[in-house]
Amino acid sequence: MSELINNSRFRKERLKELILKLHDGEAPDKVRKELIETLQSVPYGEVVEVEQELISEGLPESEVLRLCDIHGEVLEGHVDQSGSKEIPEGHPVDVFKHENLELRKVTVKTKDLLDSVSKVPEETFQNFRDTLLSCFNDLMDVDKHYQRKEYLVFPYLEKKEITGPPKVMWGKHDQIREQLKGCIALLKEPELSKNDLVESLDLIYYPVVKALDDMVQKEEEILFPMAMDVITEEDWWNIHQQTLEFGFTLYDPQVEWKPEGFDKLSEEVTTTTGDGTIQLPSGSFTSKEIMAILNTVPVDMTFVDKDDKVKYFTQGSHRVFARSRSIINRDVRLCHPPGSVDIVEKILEDFKSGKSSHAPFWIQMKGRFILIEYYALRDENGEYLGTLEVSQDLTEARSLEGEQRILSYGKEKED
Repeated sequence: MSELINNSRFRKERLKELILKLHDGEAPDKVRKELIETLQSVPYGEVVEVEQELISEGLPESEVLRLCDIHGEVLEGHVDQSGSKEIPEGHPVDVFKHENLELRKVTVKTKDLLDSVSKVPEETFQNFRDTLLSCFNDLMDVDKHYQRKEYLVFPYLEKKEITGPPKVMWGKHDQIREQLKGCIALLKEPELSKNDLVESLDLIYYPVVKALDDMVQKEEEILFPMAMDVITEEDWWNIHQQTLEFGFTLYDPQVEWKPEGFDKLSEEVTTTTGDGTIQLPSGSFTSKEIMAILNTVPVDMTFVDKDDKVKYFTQGSHRVFARSRSIINRDVRLCHPPGSVDIVEKILEDFKSGKSSHAPFWIQMKGRFILIEYYALRDENGEYLGTLEVSQDLTEARSLEGEQRILSYGKEKED
């Protein structure tokens, strides 16, 4: 039997038989037992090949999608990843894996909250619901993770004629996104009662948390090792360069990956013209100069585009509120506590309608006077382009008296 277990063709045919048994309705536990008895484990590449072959042989993609979770359970812990490539720190796959770690922290917290719903006192249910909503808002951030797979990774797999598994995985992404939207919509219902939530747990809440964890398993055990095998370093570099267009999920990479031989490309992608100059009506500067300007002005700024997605924030020493690149491309509403979302929506509504273009606020924070201002950004035709949040610490400025003219520069040091 050992020589058969070590034979790739035998393993794939046997795995195909087992998946088709699931298709015919056989109990997953029984099929899992057969897998363990006859194969023990299956290399990750062969799992991908079997899915591809089943689709090529006529099993509808919709059926493979339906079976995806079931055969994922059967294979759990029995996918052989030996021989998979080492992943450099900061590499796109390394980022995906760190995001998965953060996602799993949230799914664990979310499941613990769901398990405790029935024990929550009625008088604290509203606060509990806000906490749960915050968790699901965080889980919805997985959309950026999925989009990077769909638009950056899958095309390179398809060039290698690996088409079936990406289609199946994309289908699962869509299901998860819709389930998360349903969970969030229900939690936002003003009349939602504790009993309503309890009755929905098995219908949508537990299933989507499990689906998120299952997708992490599929990525870690099959997709990432296989992608590392077939996608070239140059292609990974192209993927890396486009990642910020989509943003990160619950994680801000700590290391900038730069493979050898691609330094020149890195410099080129930061420019907008051939000589690196950004030309505007009133002058010009290089991308390095504008970055230095934005990070030097004594305010912190965050830009939200016309579709309410966070697109940029300054990274200077004057930041008032902490920012992480995990918020890039995230809906600005999800960057605020549930209690203030209505105000954020009202500001955006007034800016878009033209009713207002400026919303100032000021607070006392840790003994400091903080001014927070929102500005509507419009083009020369008055069309709304987005919102700029500008925050600054005015504590010292408020205490200034008299005057200090430019001619006095340096004299205070001499004195």
